[in-house]
Amino acid sequence: MFVRSDDKITSGQASLFLTNTVLGAGILTLPRSVTESAKTPDSWMSVLLGGLIVMLVIFVMVKLSQQFPGKTVYQYSKGIIGKFPGGFLSSLLIIYFIIIAGFEIRVLAEITMFFLLEGTPVWAIVIPFIWVGAYLVFGGINSIARVYQIIFPISLFILILCYILSIRVFDINHLRPVLSEGLMPVIKGLKSTVLVYTGCEVVMTITAFMQHPQHAVKSMLAGIGIPMVLYLLTVIVVVGGLSIDSVTTSTWPTIDLVRSFEISGFFFERFEFPLLVIWMMQMFCNFCSFFFNASLGISQVFKLKIVPVIFGLMPLIFISTMVPKRMNDVFAVGDAIGRMGIILFILLPVLLSVVLIIRKKGLKQNV
Repeated sequence: MFVRSDDKITSGQASLFLTNTVLGAGILTLPRSVTESAKTPDSWMSVLLGGLIVMLVIFVMVKLSQQFPGKTVYQYSKGIIGKFPGGFLSSLLIIYFIIIAGFEIRVLAEITMFFLLEGTPVWAIVIPFIWVGAYLVFGGINSIARVYQIIFPISLFILILCYILSIRVFDINHLRPVLSEGLMPVIKGLKSTVLVYTGCEVVMTITAFMQHPQHAVKSMLAGIGIPMVLYLLTVIVVVGGLSIDSVTTSTWPTIDLVRSFEISGFFFERFEFPLLVIWMMQMFCNFCSFFFNASLGISQVFKLKIVPVIFGLMPLIFISTMVPKRMNDVFAVGDAIGRMGIILFILLPVLLSVVLIIRKKGLKQNV
């Protein structure tokens, strides 16, 4: 079975697909990484600025994709820059998605081992998630989007509830002084925010599956706006609750914040376990997005049926997941993904758009 041409999603589903693709492990690690880079309380500004830059890139990606209705970047890149350069660019994107899929499922496994299933081997956690992910990907983009519609509201409710309850430990002085060292720390923090926004390249495949692609700009900007607001809120709440020094020395600062308080007599007295369980589901969604896009890419670039491609990718993702030996190695992979993301940000929308504009002008002059 090739990718079904009738597998379409609504504008709202497209927004949620992008939101669930971008919203993953970054909620648990971003406060530490961005604060380490900025080294000031202004790290929240880095998240905001990074989100605005990504919005601009997504606008370019959507406008480019709208020039080729019903086609993904894997298909139209060959038409813009040629068969072999386009195939090479698509292959880079596929490898990128496979690495991120492995990274997300490994972070999920590490969190599960550390907080919930201590002593369990990594492979015993990773393999079931990969199998369940493959089962979901078999259903196509519409099935994936429907699962996201169920999981995301639950994830959002638990996350916001935790932040509201954490107000009791919030201290506004932890976020002061504002811009005490100028804008340079904010700019330094940008490199750490890139990782949490990686995966937005899926915009160039989602648009092809939309029932109303003319609404893609609004849908995609809404889809990236939700995680941007949540990431911004996370950094403000976590840094305000724990202080810069505590955040930079914590592996999972968001979880440490939730563990720092308890509500006596409430249904849950401690909220880290509900947050962890729900956020594992959110990270699973994150993983499935990358799994689907990698499978779709291989299927379209090499003209293969998607079912054997999905089966073939499972061991590759497992290997990608198991390569890092320690937690520091996992974070190093995350930094490498961030650097790859910057390169693909430039290569994909900018290069393809420039070449397309030049070719269109050339055709007009010839006419």
